[in-house]
Amino acid sequence: MNKLTTYFRLIKACCIWLLVFLCSISAFAQQAKLQGIISSELKEPLAGASVRIVELNKATSTDGKGLYTFTGLPTGSYTLEVTFVGYQKYAEKLALSSSEQQRDITLVSLGEQLGEVSIVGYASVKKNDLTGAVSSIKAEDFNQGPFTSPDQLIQGKASGVQMINNSGQPGGGSTVQIRGSSAVTGSGQPLYVVDGVALDGRSARPSESGGLGASPSGNPLTFLNPNDIENIEILKDASATAIYGSRAAYGVVLITTKRGKSGGLKVDVNTTTGLGSIMRKIDVLNGDEYRAALKQYGLTTGDYGDKVDALDEILRTAVNQNYNVSISGGGDDSKFRTSFGYQNQQGIILNSGFKKFVGSLNGNFKMLNSKKLGLDVGLITSQTNEQIAPITTDAGFQGSVIGQALNWNPTQPLRLADGSLNVIKGSTIVNPLAMIEAYDDRVKVSTIMANISPYYKFNDWLEYRFLASVNYNTGIRRASTRSWINIQGIEADENSGIRGGYAGYINNELITSQLTHTLTFNKEIAEKLNLNAVVGYEYMNFINKGMNYSGRNYGDIAVDYTDALQAGSAGSRAINSYYDPTTELQSYFFRGILNYDNRYLLTATIRRDGSTKFGENNKYGNFPSFSAAWNIRNEAFMQDATVITALKLRAGWGRTGNQEFPSGAAVNRYSLGIDGRQTPINNRNLDLKWQSDEQINVGLDFGIFGRALTGSIDYFQKKTTDLLYPVIPSYPIAPGAATVWMNLDGQIENKGVEISLNSALIDRPNLTWNLGGNVTFLKNNVKGLNGTIITGALSGQGMSGVTLEVIQSGLPMFAMMTREFQGLDAEGFSKYTDDGFTFFYLGNPNARALVGISTDVTYKKWSASLNFNGLLGRELYNNTANSVIPITNLGTRNVAKNLIGGPIQESLSNPIAASSRYIEDGSYLKLANATVGYRIGDVGSSLKNLNIFINGTNLLLFTKYKGFDPEVNTQKGMSNVPSAGIDYIGYPPVRTFNFGLNFSL
Repeated sequence: MNKLTTYFRLIKACCIWLLVFLCSISAFAQQAKLQGIISSELKEPLAGASVRIVELNKATSTDGKGLYTFTGLPTGSYTLEVTFVGYQKYAEKLALSSSEQQRDITLVSLGEQLGEVSIVGYASVKKNDLTGAVSSIKAEDFNQGPFTSPDQLIQGKASGVQMINNSGQPGGGSTVQIRGSSAVTGSGQPLYVVDGVALDGRSARPSESGGLGASPSGNPLTFLNPNDIENIEILKDASATAIYGSRAAYGVVLITTKRGKSGGLKVDVNTTTGLGSIMRKIDVLNGDEYRAALKQYGLTTGDYGDKVDALDEILRTAVNQNYNVSISGGGDDSKFRTSFGYQNQQGIILNSGFKKFVGSLNGNFKMLNSKKLGLDVGLITSQTNEQIAPITTDAGFQGSVIGQALNWNPTQPLRLADGSLNVIKGSTIVNPLAMIEAYDDRVKVSTIMANISPYYKFNDWLEYRFLASVNYNTGIRRASTRSWINIQGIEADENSGIRGGYAGYINNELITSQLTHTLTFNKEIAEKLNLNAVVGYEYMNFINKGMNYSGRNYGDIAVDYTDALQAGSAGSRAINSYYDPTTELQSYFFRGILNYDNRYLLTATIRRDGSTKFGENNKYGNFPSFSAAWNIRNEAFMQDATVITALKLRAGWGRTGNQEFPSGAAVNRYSLGIDGRQTPINNRNLDLKWQSDEQINVGLDFGIFGRALTGSIDYFQKKTTDLLYPVIPSYPIAPGAATVWMNLDGQIENKGVEISLNSALIDRPNLTWNLGGNVTFLKNNVKGLNGTIITGALSGQGMSGVTLEVIQSGLPMFAMMTREFQGLDAEGFSKYTDDGFTFFYLGNPNARALVGISTDVTYKKWSASLNFNGLLGRELYNNTANSVIPITNLGTRNVAKNLIGGPIQESLSNPIAASSRYIEDGSYLKLANATVGYRIGDVGSSLKNLNIFINGTNLLLFTKYKGFDPEVNTQKGMSNVPSAGIDYIGYPPVRTFNFGLNFSL
């Protein structure tokens, strides 16, 4: 019995062990493995992304290749959750089987979601909460090319924004206008804000040249590295810009630089190199054609037997190089990014070019156990070194090497038989190749912009932040022209004992400091009602000072004149220094956004500015705005409308101001001369106040079938009043004073319609095609202005004292008023309406339409993009054709090719005169840049995401304009009043072809 019991017990134990064994085998067989790669929309692997299986409370992170792995998972249905800083949280339900599973996931940037956060002035706002007109351009949408400043990244990318490169000079200035022109004085440029720090808007780069005339301006944004820019926000209507008050009349451009992200240490390398050449030439006669023209006109002199292309002789194929390295990393509590950049861009004109050294460092830190205390720091430092070509905006043809080259007699050699330069002593004809060698003009601009911003988060909905910043800029320019060049005032004259030569040394300093306190609130204050508000105080201080020294009569000494300034004649030395009255700006501001149920939105903004620029009776100004939006798509009656995926109606009104006029303009101001003698600069005006811009905006945002078609339509109307202008008084307010700054009656009206459309035409795993475009229709008009403001000074032969443009009631800004050309009479002389005694409104330099078109295609690892931009319905005045290459040159200098061989032979005695003959259609469409790239991917274990690409800029141009480029705006303003649409022998535009690669380590 005992044996039987023992036997049954043994059988029972074996059955139990067998059952356990079978169960364990079953359990082992049902364990699963899950792995995959986490990447961005750009197919870049995301290292350090957090991956979690919610129900099992299992978590891991991706490695350097973006790979995550889970093993030993029981089968079943679970939630897979992925998070990464800057990207939308991802979650999906997965059914795990007993087999190994691969699940690759692409995270979507917050920028692709309605919940995207935009910085629209002192605080972040969800895009879904915006009620104003704001355009946002992200890094992946930027233009590509060897750019020297970030404004070039967005050309053609945003509706309502006109961006023109004024010059082909590397590092040259640009004209940026948002929603039309309304600047009677000043530049009319928008306010630029970099990481919350408002820029002065001026450049410390001195404008004086080597004794020839005024030099084209530089770009105040060249201290920034375009490769460091994360995104650019453009605030266009007053409801968006009003929070910047008295500086926001011309719009606001917010530039955000790249930041460190959580994850392992990452090194990014970007390098490009390329070649540039002149994009387009002006047609002048070659040697054989010139000889034929001499024969046609019966001239027996002027043929020197050679065949020379003087423009070609001063041009070259220019090399550009750009190298950028950034290092970033950190965790959730401390992130950093530092970058280093070097750019070397040769100019296509000999002895011209641009070099830039730039470094940046920023960090974001959270402290205390609660992580409520944080600190953001930023530092940008750069130095640019320019070698400037001998080109001016206001001198005659002698003051520009381009003018010298265009009108050089093509039969006359540039060098003599012995190889020496052909310098024609005592002549006004200047050898352009000699000018290149005789002229040396170098500019060094150093910039340090530093900011520190501690903040404290009281809770999830209340945060205090303090920002302190300083922006220091200094510019040094050393320019000299040798004594042997035959330019009046510079050429040596042995007979009179004049040694000749010119030297100038200029040093400018710009210092801007800023202190800003903000308190932000973002909380649901009632059921379905959320309030996002910011209240703040700001103080800014602007300092502008400098000095210059010039001298003449150095002779042919063996050193650069600027290294021996004292060697010039004592009587020719001049020294000046200045220190503008310090400008202070004190401001209080508030913005509140009410959002009810994500359907109804209301925004109110008020800023109160107190500025030392204004008169005693108008120290403070108030700048309010109100706007509202209706998210129609979120209404119940739209829930079944699957075709329409987004629909929002916006409307707003606001007032902004402009204080872009000289510091000290409201007070009696004097300059000190030799022996302390005082010379009045301007009279005081106790009632001087800000220029006011009032704007209304109505807009509609929409989306159809998701990303299949998205876009916006905006109508705006902007009225500018209290126009700032320096008036010459008819009676002396202060003894000897010349001007007084006043607010004029009258207004400038800009109105128009902006349309922006984007479409994902193809969106497949291995093939995508996106197409986007924008068009803006503009109308500009001046009303109620008493009298006429004159500007647009023309230059060159026969142009002394001649002006072209007016600001006058009933006409657009900078209307071209001149003689109406009626062709040539039988004797070859110009005919004019009313014999030229009456001037007519004959040209409008303001574009009637702005156009931008972009498209990109990706196929597997290949990508391609094209970007077009253009201006339609504008006129340009070809001052170059008018006074540099006219028919009267024939026999001594070159002429335009189109003047020869017409049905009527133009007389060589036909007087040079300004007229509508030189007003041309300046409309154009340009293929500004194109890029083709190939993503190789990872190479080995350390080289990550290698990309190679080729790029071209200024590839195609469609225009009727006969000059170098219709994308031009030579500065021809007078008495602080700007001009528009005048082209005068500027630096030609450049076409480049570039090769580049980027990768990570």
